[in-house]
Amino acid sequence: MHSLRNKLILAFIIATLMPLGATIWITTSLLERSLGYATTEELDRLSRTLEGTVRQFYQRERDSLKRDALDGRVEPMLYSSSALATWPEEVRTFWESGEEERASLSGPGGDHLDFMRKRADGVDVFRRDLGGIRMQELSAEFRRTRELVGSIESRDLRRGFTLTLLLLVAVVWLISLAPLLFIAHRISSPIRQLTAGLTDFAAGQWDRRLERGRDDEVGRAVDAFNEMAEQLRRSRERLVYLTQMSSWQSLARKTAHELKNSLTPIRLTVEEMLARQPVADRAFMDQAVQIVVSEIETLERRVRAFSEFASEPPVNPEVFDLNVLIAERVALLKPAHPDTSYTFKLDVRGPRVHAGTDLVKGILTNLLENAAEAAGPGGSVMTVSHSQGGQVVVEVHDSGPGLSDEARRTLFEPTITFKKRGMGLGLSIARKNALLLGGDITLVKGELGGAGFRVMLPAAPETSAPARTAFEPA
Repeated sequence: MHSLRNKLILAFIIATLMPLGATIWITTSLLERSLGYATTEELDRLSRTLEGTVRQFYQRERDSLKRDALDGRVEPMLYSSSALATWPEEVRTFWESGEEERASLSGPGGDHLDFMRKRADGVDVFRRDLGGIRMQELSAEFRRTRELVGSIESRDLRRGFTLTLLLLVAVVWLISLAPLLFIAHRISSPIRQLTAGLTDFAAGQWDRRLERGRDDEVGRAVDAFNEMAEQLRRSRERLVYLTQMSSWQSLARKTAHELKNSLTPIRLTVEEMLARQPVADRAFMDQAVQIVVSEIETLERRVRAFSEFASEPPVNPEVFDLNVLIAERVALLKPAHPDTSYTFKLDVRGPRVHAGTDLVKGILTNLLENAAEAAGPGGSVMTVSHSQGGQVVVEVHDSGPGLSDEARRTLFEPTITFKKRGMGLGLSIARKNALLLGGDITLVKGELGGAGFRVMLPAAPETSAPARTAFEPA
C-alpha cells in the first residue's frame, strides 16, 4: 500500500463510501420516522436539530478561520483608514464600533464567512468560502419552517423530510471532503518540495538536498533527486578541476619550452669554457662548472616534470587485478623505505579494474611514496581495496602527522617544490590521470592517524558487486 496509485484509490474509496453509508442510514431512518408519525412534532424537532448543527458548523468554521488568521495561514484583505469612504458598509460599521474583532457572513445568501480584526491604520478582513452553504438563507429557512410548523398542524411529512434530507446530505458530503483534502495535501506536499528542490538546484544551489520521509514513488523520486544532485556536483567539481588543469598545463608547456631552450646553450657554453681553461686554473674552474652543471641538471629535472605535467598520456584501458598491482608497487617501494611497515586490507575476490595499467601504476606509486615519506622511519602504511557499485576503490592511509587545513584546500593544485625528491606536481598529475580514466582521487579520514586518500577506478563488468571479507597477504 506504499504506492501513490494505491493511496489515491484508497482515498477515493474512503471519500465515497463514508458519505454513501451516512446517506443510506439517514434516509432509512427518516423514511421510517415519516411513516410512523402523523403530526408535525417530529419535523419541528428535526428542524431545530438541523439548525443546531448548522450553528455548530458556523461556530467551527469561525473558530477555524480565526486560528488560521492568527497563525498567518490566510492572506487578509487590507482596508486602510485613508480610504474609509470606499469601505463596504459592514467593514465601516465594525470600524466605528468598539469591538476589536468580529465574525460575520457575507456574499450571496451568506456563503462566505468573514473575520475582521482592527489594526492601527485600518481593518484586516479574512474571508473563507463556505463551499456553497448559504448560512443566511439556511437561517431564514429554519425560521420559516418553525412558523409553518406552528401555523399548520397537518402537513405532507414526506415532502418536508425530503427537503431536509437534501440539506443534510449536502452538509455530510461537504464534511466528507475533509479526509480527501487531507490525503491530497499529504500527497502533494512532497511533490511541491521536490519541485522547489529542482528549482533551487537549477538556480545554482549545488548543495540543495531533500529529506526523505516516505517509502513510495515520491520517496524514491526524492532519492533519485539527491543522487542526481550529488553526481552533478561531483561532475561539476571534476570539470572545474580539469579546466584549471588545462590552464596550468598550457603554462607548464610554455615554461618547459622556454627553460629547455635556455638551459641547453648554457650547459654547452660552461663545458666549453672548462675545456679551454688553462691547466693552472683548472681546479677552481672545474669546481665552479660542477656547481653550475648540477644546478642545470636540477632545472632540467623540473623541465621534464613540467613536460610530464603538460602532456596528455595515452589511455589504453585493459582489465587487470588491482590487488596484484598494489602488491607489485609496494614491493618496489619497500627497499627505499626499509623501516616502514606495510599492511593490507584487500578484497578477497581480487577486484578487476578496466583502466590504463601504466596510469594506475603512476597513481599508486605517487600515493604510496607520499604515504611512506609522511609516515617516516618506524611508521606504517595501509592499503585497502574493495568494490563499490560500478567502481573499484583503493585507499592509502599513513601514520604520519596528517594534513593542515591549508594543505587540504590546495592539495591537488600544482605547486613547485625544491625537495630532493619530487617536484610538487605528483598529486596533480595523479588526479588528472584518475579523471582521464573515469575515476577520481579524494581525501578521506585517515585510519592510522595521518592522511588518507581514496582512488576510484572503473570496474570491469564482472566485479561490480560489493566486497566481502578482507585478508592480510603475506
